[in-house]
Amino acid sequence: METKNYFPKNFLWGGAIAANQAEGAFNEDGKGITLSDVTRGGLSKGVSDDKIIEGRYYPYHQAIDFYHKYKEDTKLFGEMGFKIFRTSIAWARIFPKGDESEPNEAGLKYYDNLFDELIKNGMEPMVTISHYETPLYLIDEYGGWENRKLIKFFSKYCEIILKRYKNKVKYWMTFNEINNLHTIPYAAGAIKIKSEATKLQQIYSASHNMFVANAHAVKLCKEIIPDAIMGCMLSLSVVYPATCNPDDVFEAYELRRRSLFYSDVMIRGEYPAYVKRIWDEHNINININIHEGDLELIKKYTSEYLAFSYYRSSLHKAGSPILGNTGGIIGQDNPYLVKTQWGWPIDAKGLRYVCNELYDRYQKPLFIVENGYGGTDEISGDGKIHDNARIDYLNKHIVQINEALHDGCNILGYTWWGPIDIVSAGTGEMRKRYGFIYVDKDNEGKGTLKRIKKDSFEWYKKVIGSNGEVALSIDEK
Repeated sequence: METKNYFPKNFLWGGAIAANQAEGAFNEDGKGITLSDVTRGGLSKGVSDDKIIEGRYYPYHQAIDFYHKYKEDTKLFGEMGFKIFRTSIAWARIFPKGDESEPNEAGLKYYDNLFDELIKNGMEPMVTISHYETPLYLIDEYGGWENRKLIKFFSKYCEIILKRYKNKVKYWMTFNEINNLHTIPYAAGAIKIKSEATKLQQIYSASHNMFVANAHAVKLCKEIIPDAIMGCMLSLSVVYPATCNPDDVFEAYELRRRSLFYSDVMIRGEYPAYVKRIWDEHNINININIHEGDLELIKKYTSEYLAFSYYRSSLHKAGSPILGNTGGIIGQDNPYLVKTQWGWPIDAKGLRYVCNELYDRYQKPLFIVENGYGGTDEISGDGKIHDNARIDYLNKHIVQINEALHDGCNILGYTWWGPIDIVSAGTGEMRKRYGFIYVDKDNEGKGTLKRIKKDSFEWYKKVIGSNGEVALSIDEK
């Protein structure tokens, strides 16, 4: 049976990176120090120092030097035919400490130049306002997002960048993977957990402040750029019950709600009833310090689309410890799935499942802003990189996006995570590569930073040029 192409003509194909994982130039042109700048290893498994310690290697300090090489790199993205490119603005480039009265002009100018270059190469810029790079001063001085003062600082930051880039950026989102407050609270919410006894109190307090800040951002976007849209962004790799045991089924459902709680608040505009039981059953006095007007603001200014990352699926068995990293929840092995070199199950149909789950729940536009295959790449004797596993992964997921579109899901676009090799958020490695473009750098920071096109570069170019047809025809064969 012939596979029909359901990708709309205006579907936004592209790629996604984060400033902290790509830019480098950590202390140039007035930029302040961020939480990622003091992290050795990755944000999931690494060690965060209180300050930069001389002689220690911090992978995010240079990253792949996108700060200086963005013209070269954006030209390559344009060559692939990208319609959109997602990146983040490093908060500390605009406000080095986070609480200043005036922004850093050099930082603002850098993103002017970057966005101009993207537009010149045929791409819509897509911006994450805060992506695991909160200014370190806001943590040291204020305690991160547990402190309501960050709402004011964040809102000012949003106002500055929305006004500055109102003629260049139409796609915005506030916090990267906000629901990862539960699994990597330091990266997602700039909070240091004091103890297991206070953990949930801290997480839900920070969450509320971020919800209020999210609503302020939506309000500002509507006022400053009426034709732009402000979305929320979550990590939503799927969680299945390990068996048909009702205990497994319901506990997996409850675990999923721990993530969907965030989109429930930011898209539906109110706290769901089920969260009260979560607080009750943990026998802690959660006081999230709701101020007058907070709930009304959250209700009135809801996120306009749901952006999400999807990498893998996981199995949850009742009573199992709940662990996670930047790829999602870590669960039991699924005997029906093969894994990547990093042990992540490959479940393309799970992406279709999630698209349907989210669209059924919210009836709001979806945007798949992270999906990708991390693996080791070797330069062959012919000087090329034959990354067939990456091509296969991408092909299978595009087929399932087409199925989700046929199911009736409204999906705005797809940005492959790490179209150029960048520093891994989870482990801080360069060896774990996602890109269609190879970057000559190793885990110790050695290398020329030379860019080399992989086989997947030409393949994704053909996919975009055919609006997905190439992937669908391969699947038929």
